Amino acid sequence: MEVRGREITNALLRWGEKNLRDFPWRGTRDPYRIFVAEFLLQRTRAEQVVPAYEELVRKYPGFEELAGADPSGLLEIIRPLGLHRRANLLQNAARIIKEQFGGLLPPSMKELTSIEGVGTYTAAAILAALYDLPAPAVDTNTLRVLGRVFGLEIKESSRKKREYRDLIESLVPKGQARLYIYALLDLAATVCTPRNPACDRCPLIRICHKGGGNGL
Repeated sequence: MEVRGREITNALLRWGEKNLRDFPWRGTRDPYRIFVAEFLLQRTRAEQVVPAYEELVRKYPGFEELAGADPSGLLEIIRPLGLHRRANLLQNAARIIKEQFGGLLPPSMKELTSIEGVGTYTAAAILAALYDLPAPAVDTNTLRVLGRVFGLEIKESSRKKREYRDLIESLVPKGQARLYIYALLDLAATVCTPRNPACDRCPLIRICHKGGGNGL
């Protein structure tokens, strides 16, 4: 199991080095920009987020500016993404970070998830992107990939089960969480898609249960 786990991790890292998608928030380690991006990415495709993200960080370049933004102006930027309540949640989050954390993004899962609107997945993605911390980023996409590889039955409730969180966390390489999570997400989006996955292009095909490999 441990050997196969390393095989999955190494294959994803090699694939990610050459195949990651290019998004503006992936070229930065700025805490504010990473936070805004991951907040907007909740339940939204990355391609849809790009215009709103770029306009938002241009108009409000930091937590202080976002906290003091005109709500109607902020809503206008976020409106195309749907989930209009997210504008209020994002601004409230900026105020909390400004007032309770001195304008600095807290570097722990416990503190991040204490902010309304920041769930465990969003917090894990932030910690991986900023600090390469191996927090388990569990969502329907990452579970779909690993469920197929391991030959597991994945349900909507699987995201909340500890064993799946532990499985994903065990595969995240120390010091390379950012690359690993981006690779896993991009593999799910471009290769291991919900319908008609491109198994012939998958770096995990040899060991994937669904793809006809040995599985784990």
